Amino acid sequence: MSLLGVDVGTTGCKAVAFSVEGCTLAGGYREYPTVRPQPGWAELDGPTVWESVCAVIREAAEGAERAGDPVEALCAGSMGEAVAMVTRDRTVFGRSLLSSDLRGGEYIEGLCRRYSQERFYRINPNILGVHYTLPKLLWLRDHEPERFARADYFLLWGDAVPFLLGGEAVATYSLANRTLLFDLWREDWSEELLAFARLPREKLGACVPAGKVVGRVSDHAARVCGLKPGVLLVSGGHDQCCNALGAGLVRPGQAVCGIGSFECLTPVYAEIPEPHRLLRHGLNIEHHVLPGLYVSFLYNQGGSLVKWFRDVFAAAEKRSEADVYALLNAEVPEMPTRLLVLPHFETTGPPRFIADSAGAIVGLRAGTSRGEIFKAVLEGETFYFVESLAALREMGIDTSRFFVTGGGARSDRWLQIKADIWGVPIIRPRVTEAGVLGAALLAGMALGKYAGAEEAVRRCVAMDRVFEPDPVRHEFYRERAKLYEALYPALASLLRQL
Repeated sequence: MSLLGVDVGTTGCKAVAFSVEGCTLAGGYREYPTVRPQPGWAELDGPTVWESVCAVIREAAEGAERAGDPVEALCAGSMGEAVAMVTRDRTVFGRSLLSSDLRGGEYIEGLCRRYSQERFYRINPNILGVHYTLPKLLWLRDHEPERFARADYFLLWGDAVPFLLGGEAVATYSLANRTLLFDLWREDWSEELLAFARLPREKLGACVPAGKVVGRVSDHAARVCGLKPGVLLVSGGHDQCCNALGAGLVRPGQAVCGIGSFECLTPVYAEIPEPHRLLRHGLNIEHHVLPGLYVSFLYNQGGSLVKWFRDVFAAAEKRSEADVYALLNAEVPEMPTRLLVLPHFETTGPPRFIADSAGAIVGLRAGTSRGEIFKAVLEGETFYFVESLAALREMGIDTSRFFVTGGGARSDRWLQIKADIWGVPIIRPRVTEAGVLGAALLAGMALGKYAGAEEAVRRCVAMDRVFEPDPVRHEFYRERAKLYEALYPALASLLRQL
């Protein structure tokens, strides 16, 4: 009997069925648009996302059935922050506000007046910012009270999936942490923060760890999604935590680089690090999907920049249904570009969380080609993390190599650029969609298919290829990194005005 992993992301969702040995049996993917009704707004249409999730589950489940290995258990991970508005009769409605949506900033200002960052961090160890769930919920409560009242639950998407399929209304620790309302040390909603925000606890679901059985697929959901009734539903978590498990990170001191809509470096700790050390580097802390382990995130725009480039600079090829990325990669020069790209197209991630900036492409000339600009986008988003590597080393994390996963890990060229800029080997696993594999492994552990995480990883996670840094290109990029570091300070005032 197979294990089904689901991942609900910012730009699309996927589902993959795996055998208990980690072999891919079948899968599906659907992309959905970001709705931007006004400047600074970024939403997903909830019913569209759910329809897409059901479609990919059906594709994976039917493929597993044809392979003679029907799905026995399902687990989901998802992006953080964005919540689905759902009713008790398991209907999803309205739109989900994404982390890049700028609404709710005034509530963060009020929170900062009430709490210092240090005091807040002792309850919910995140850097206060508009990108989390709390300010979005407060904006909905005050500006769209009818929608707010209609929702029986606000569930982050990884938790909404099992609920809509027939399970309990829960909030997994790692996803609950993304709301700014979770007490990490108590492993429950913070009564103090709920009272401050005047938010009803009963709308948020019960807090549970990852890997817990939360129900079975209902008859109705089984018909819609091509599953057998009674398939076990297992709690998952934040996509980057599932991704770390799927990449084999079951011990502290390692880090994985996941390249999805956002690129995220995820280090794993054996305990909660001293808060002052984390705050100094703009780091959060949250539960891993494995008991007794914790993770941080260093992230910024990744695949979303590539998608933007595709849609703007290769619209004709996209309409013709050509292999757009193969065409673009064929135009990319072998040597580093002379361009610099500032990847501030949306609010940046750690360490600074810059909201009043904008993207920039610097160094354009009349002879600059499309392929050069495309490569410069990949270079710029990789330069963004150079500063973070030093922070990871200070936190005791091994940065001598990186496992790289996600949709971006399928690009040989992108991974070679990373190896050349960071100057370390980049390792690609056999299953690059490690988020869905990690979710599937959680389902398998809940079923007792594996004795624990180490056995699950030993049986199911294998390496595919290592990308070694080129010494000549690395030396060139070391010099370019100095220019990159000077780029934002030089443009900050102008970008702020824009």
